[in-house]
Amino acid sequence: MGALPVAQRHLALTSPFLPPARRGRPCPAPHGRRPRRHGAAVVAYMEPNPNSPAAIAGRLVGALPVVGLVARILSDEGGVGGDIIDFAEFRRRVSKKCTVMDSQAFYDFNERRGKPGDPFYVLLCCWLAAVGAGLLKTEEILEGVARLRISNDIEFEEETFIDMMRAAKEKRAKLKAPAPQIAMETRAEKALEAIYVCCFGQEMVEEEDEKLLRTILNAVFPSVGRPAIERMVASMAKQVASGERKRDGKTVSKEVQQRQLKDLEFLKQNKLDSS
Repeated sequence: MGALPVAQRHLALTSPFLPPARRGRPCPAPHGRRPRRHGAAVVAYMEPNPNSPAAIAGRLVGALPVVGLVARILSDEGGVGGDIIDFAEFRRRVSKKCTVMDSQAFYDFNERRGKPGDPFYVLLCCWLAAVGAGLLKTEEILEGVARLRISNDIEFEEETFIDMMRAAKEKRAKLKAPAPQIAMETRAEKALEAIYVCCFGQEMVEEEDEKLLRTILNAVFPSVGRPAIERMVASMAKQVASGERKRDGKTVSKEVQQRQLKDLEFLKQNKLDSS
């Protein structure tokens, strides 16, 4: 079977990554879901200004029962009425804006880091930072991705984090306290922290890793800018090399990871018992 054109491969991709022989591959598409039509740019996965005309209109439309339902079904952008953008939608938006070079970086990173560097794992880290910042605590994100590194159960972690974000959003709504405005650069830094914990554990960040991380973060957080991305990646690599991250408690020990794995089994059992 001949190689598909890039545009067709973009829609056909339903597994975490393609065989190494297939080069020029697109970023991971929504896993096991029917492709949706194209629409908003990547920067639209987070509405940076809640008081913008688009954000206000979205909330008004979402508040109308029938119109809001139709808008949610037809909307290519998601987030109607303040809905949380789910992981599948986030992946779709990032995927359709990736260049061939961006796309290749995800797969090269996977080849270097093995299973923990799975493109879906990397994108989950980015999703938690991009969409969850302000709703999730940093330690909650890092503990979750550390758990993912040893459990390899991405579906459970996705469901758990969505539940946590919704609960946090509902709590803030009851208290009439809006989520804090987190700068996109800060979200990118949180994503980098999560990627390191998930994909590196406590290992060194080599020069080739730095190059790939810069490309990946630029693809997911284009509005941050290359200079800022380069600074944060270089800073993290330097901290890892000097041992500063261990002294500051910014890594997750193997003992903590094993305890988290036991907690994961407990949480799964509770979900099964309550279903």
